[in-house]
Amino acid sequence: MKNLDTRTSIRKYAKREVSDELLHQLLTQAERTQTMGNLQLYSVVVTRSQQMKERLAPAHFNQPMVSQAPVVLTFCADFRRTSRWAECRQAEPGYDNFLSFINAATDALLYCQTFCNLADEQGLGYCFLGTTVYMPGHIIDVLQLPKLVMPVATITLGWPDEQPALSDRLPIDAIVHNETYRDYTPDLIDRFYTDKESLPENQEFVRINNKETLAQIFTDIRYTRRDNEAMSATLLEALRQQGFLE
Repeated sequence: MKNLDTRTSIRKYAKREVSDELLHQLLTQAERTQTMGNLQLYSVVVTRSQQMKERLAPAHFNQPMVSQAPVVLTFCADFRRTSRWAECRQAEPGYDNFLSFINAATDALLYCQTFCNLADEQGLGYCFLGTTVYMPGHIIDVLQLPKLVMPVATITLGWPDEQPALSDRLPIDAIVHNETYRDYTPDLIDRFYTDKESLPENQEFVRINNKETLAQIFTDIRYTRRDNEAMSATLLEALRQQGFLE
């Protein structure tokens, strides 16, 4: 059994199924998470079919674990169900707007994180895919998501077949601000990032990419302005398509 102190992202899974009973148990327990207005503004699409996993894979840059994991879970911001409930009960819904998307996305991410914590307790492994919001249109089409349903998170899930090392983390002082926000001076940046930059694996990463600093790996290679702007446009278009923006 794992806990947050030993949590790692698992990308290789044993050839062992995750039972329907266990998955149902975890999804049910996760419903106890916090939710705005007790509306539970989320849905989760469970993908077990190999064909469907392979159809989803391109949206996640064909990362191998998408097609190899026993289960793929897509967590969606969902105001569709609440709106249909209102319509069926002589109430007029007003949730086709950006604020409603933010509320539903927050709900979905809270539910996803609670599910992950419960999965850890059972010894399951998972990997959170940040790629969900990069090409949401593809996911919307494959999963046939209607208006007011938007994918916001995906995890691959299964029994671990690897034991990766813990990833580095910034010191707690780097993220905690007392009473008011304290801006980051050059001295504070040095204090908070020097250990991360000094790790041999990060120094090697800089060397093999012919860069001068670790920060340049992120700005010039991994998360570039060009890619961020292009994917922002794609995300906004998907939000319009799903009815959260005009």
